[in-house]
Amino acid sequence: MDIMKNSFKHAIESGRTQIGFWSILSSNVTVEILAGAGFDWLVLDTEHAPNELPMVYSQLQAMMGGTAHPVVRVPWNDMVTIKRYLDIGVQSLLIPSVETAEEARDAVSFTRYPPKGVRGFSAAPRASQFARVKNYAQVYEQELAVLVQIETRRGLENIEAIAAVEGVTGLFIGPGDLSAALGHVGDLKHPEVLEAIEDAIKRILACGKPAGILTGDETLARRYLEMGCTYVAVGSDQALLARGTEQLAAKFKNRS
Repeated sequence: MDIMKNSFKHAIESGRTQIGFWSILSSNVTVEILAGAGFDWLVLDTEHAPNELPMVYSQLQAMMGGTAHPVVRVPWNDMVTIKRYLDIGVQSLLIPSVETAEEARDAVSFTRYPPKGVRGFSAAPRASQFARVKNYAQVYEQELAVLVQIETRRGLENIEAIAAVEGVTGLFIGPGDLSAALGHVGDLKHPEVLEAIEDAIKRILACGKPAGILTGDETLARRYLEMGCTYVAVGSDQALLARGTEQLAAKFKNRS
């Protein structure tokens, strides 16, 4: 049996646009629906969502057969956490708040077996199709995407150094935390925030790395795609459910 191909990784490395969506609801049912909606990738969030490893395991199973590739945002740049998600078959990881080249090297090392890194070895995890992929340990790196989030002033300052780290697949801008770091918490459209985002995109692309971002604003999403972002998440299940149900209720409750 051959290792599963990471279509998302190969797409962004070749410059092909990947439109994504964010899953916060932490449900295998909603994830199954989203996976078949037509998106190219879907973030299973474990940083800002009540999502734990057994739940993500079931969400990965629910996504099989859909169009979307699973990208798991881990809660932190942590060796043990990353090891566990890799073992259940995650091929694309989004690492929060990477600020330096050293932190980026740590993130990569957590995904590699010795001598390249410090990932612990398991003989028959789901990642290797329960040892049916006989050469998993030799080939898995080819299908592994390590995406690091730039979302602080320090991260912005170190974009070039972070992008130069071997094994970093792409850099992803986190507008929410970046707005807070720049002194405009929650104001994602503040001119200073927007200027910092556009500058970061240009610098990431100048380094030859794929740039990504999340925004629920259609105009901004199209702007970032035009600038060259290859992987853009255009909304979240939580926001879509909240705003959609509010609008539906208002149609019937707010009658004159």
